[in-house]
Amino acid sequence: MEFLTLCPLCKHNGFLEFLKSQDYFLTKEEFKIVQCSKCGLKYLNPRPDEKEISFYYESPDYISHDSHPHNIHNYLYSKVRNYTRRKKLNLVEEHSKGRKILDIGCGTGEFISYCKELGWDVTGVEPNPKPREYAIRMNHVNVLDEAGLEKIVKPSFDVITLWHVLEHIHLLDERMLKIRQILNELGTLIIAVPNSNSWDANYYNKFWAAYDLPRHLYHFSQNTIKQLAHNFGFEIEQIVPMKFDAFYISLLSEKYVKGYRNYFMALLNGVRSNNFAKKSKMEYSSLIFILKSKKPKIKPSNEFQ
Repeated sequence: MEFLTLCPLCKHNGFLEFLKSQDYFLTKEEFKIVQCSKCGLKYLNPRPDEKEISFYYESPDYISHDSHPHNIHNYLYSKVRNYTRRKKLNLVEEHSKGRKILDIGCGTGEFISYCKELGWDVTGVEPNPKPREYAIRMNHVNVLDEAGLEKIVKPSFDVITLWHVLEHIHLLDERMLKIRQILNELGTLIIAVPNSNSWDANYYNKFWAAYDLPRHLYHFSQNTIKQLAHNFGFEIEQIVPMKFDAFYISLLSEKYVKGYRNYFMALLNGVRSNNFAKKSKMEYSSLIFILKSKKPKIKPSNEFQ
């Protein structure tokens, strides 16, 4: 385990305990989330290091890395995922003039395979060898490991996407700097993350499935993503809700609370969460952030003065 003395976002050395919860998905171990007393970022501390964390992904039911549904829950998830592929690509196409995309944390490659079918030049990055090999063999897409990503050293992509991936990355600064290095000057960065200020996060508290301890290292809000963007020369162009996530996360959370999946309560609380978000400032269960490079401020010329 590693203990962080500085906030991963603002480097402040002060934090308070936010809550204690468990790895309800796999090990039942207890972990602690702290909150930075300056910028407000919530993060796991202490946390498994980069070598230790792989153990917490070793399950056939970890569906972020599994393309085969094993039960009705995973089957429904896969159906929603297939529907959202088109929605994601629509969003990418709306915000990009170029057609070269890098998907970081691409899993088994379904999204970039779909992009490829529609004429995109695609590359994926996936650190886990099993889904990476599946993506290459079955979905016929180019997927790099972390070493392959590091070999890219110049602006090469019109769009870089991280769909529910940023919260898993240990070296946050290094990854953002790498993205800055390889994204074209007029390129688009798209980041999707759970929203720790959502209604369902507050309602389920320590049972909120999107805490997903210890796999999720950070728990972002609109303010902390804005701070992250600023740190690396980006600005938020648009925020888009992921409304399905309220139902999916509520369904998992119900299981953690009661020991079984209560579909009725998950549906009800998904509706409640989305209704709350409509009335609040876009505090949906998960959010997609469209980031662009900051435009330089043009100073008035003194040439004719």
